[in-house]
Amino acid sequence: MKQLLQQYAAYNVWANKRIIETASRLSEEQINKEIVSSFPSVYKTALHLMEVENAWWERLKLVENPALSGWFTGNFVELSKKWIELSQQWHNWIQNANDVNIAHVFAYYNSKKEYFKQPVYEMLSHLFNHQTFHRGQLITMFRQLGLDKIPPTDFIVFSRKK
Repeated sequence: MKQLLQQYAAYNVWANKRIIETASRLSEEQINKEIVSSFPSVYKTALHLMEVENAWWERLKLVENPALSGWFTGNFVELSKKWIELSQQWHNWIQNANDVNIAHVFAYYNSKKEYFKQPVYEMLSHLFNHQTFHRGQLITMFRQLGLDKIPPTDFIVFSRKK
């Protein structure tokens, strides 16, 4: 299990960097342009991804009231830096985790204040899958904004480069 989670964490960092590098070719106006999607702009989608990584981190660290949204107000460059820091933090945590850490069942409240208990490995699997889903949306947004030559972010592409 740890080996797979290490791969997913490394993949998450790699794919997020590719998305950020691609987004950096957009103007500030394009990054904030409203586009129909789960979140209405590149900025707001990236913000959601960063906030989710932060919220799960705080839950894992037993922060009583994790910051779910609305706490970050920086621009896209600042958001990108924080997002990569969080992704790297997850990667580092998994590198240093043991089987007990990964299998540990922790308790948390979701955004609807519902109480859950789950093993850490299930949360991590969800987190990395969630990030992949929304990166796909960002790629669609990039195309709608006129970007071409968007690098692939598929796990198989990442795994071939090891």
